[in-house]
Amino acid sequence: MNIRPALPADLPSVVGFTQTEQELYFSFPKAVWPLSLEQLAEAMATRQGSTVAVLDGEIAGFANFYQCQPDEFCALGNLMIAPWARGKGVAQVLIGAMEQLAREQFNARFLRASCFNQNSAGLLLYPKLGYTVDTIVERQNHQGQRVALIQFSKSLLASI
Repeated sequence: MNIRPALPADLPSVVGFTQTEQELYFSFPKAVWPLSLEQLAEAMATRQGSTVAVLDGEIAGFANFYQCQPDEFCALGNLMIAPWARGKGVAQVLIGAMEQLAREQFNARFLRASCFNQNSAGLLLYPKLGYTVDTIVERQNHQGQRVALIQFSKSLLASI
C-alpha cells in the first residue's frame, strides 16, 4: 500500500466510496447526498493534509484534517474507504499515516477522531488503534433524529 497527498485527479474515484446517505453522513456530515466532485473539492481546498491510500494501483482510501491547532492537535476528517478495499487494513494504515502527518507537519500532540454511534466499523477500529473516548455529544442527523457523536483522541507523543 502506498500513501501520498491527494490530487484533484483522485477525486472522481473518492466520490464513489460512500454507497449510502448514511455512509456519507458518517464520513462527511456536512455533505449533501450524493457526494459530488464539487463538495469534495471544496473540502480538499479548505482542509489540511488531504491524503490517499493506493492499493494495487487504485485509490483505496481518503482522509484529511478538518481542524489543526499547531503544537496541540489535529482532528481527522473525511475518512472514506473504497467498498472493494474494506476489511483489508486500509483504514488502519491511512490513520497511521495521518497520525504521522499530524506529528511531522503540525507538531500535534493529539489526534482527534469522531464517530457516530451507528458506525460500528469505526467504533470498533478506533479503540483497536489506541484511541480513547473523550466525550459523547448529542447531534441531529439530516432526518432530525438524535444521534451520538463519540469523540476519541490519541496521544501522538512518543512513549518513553
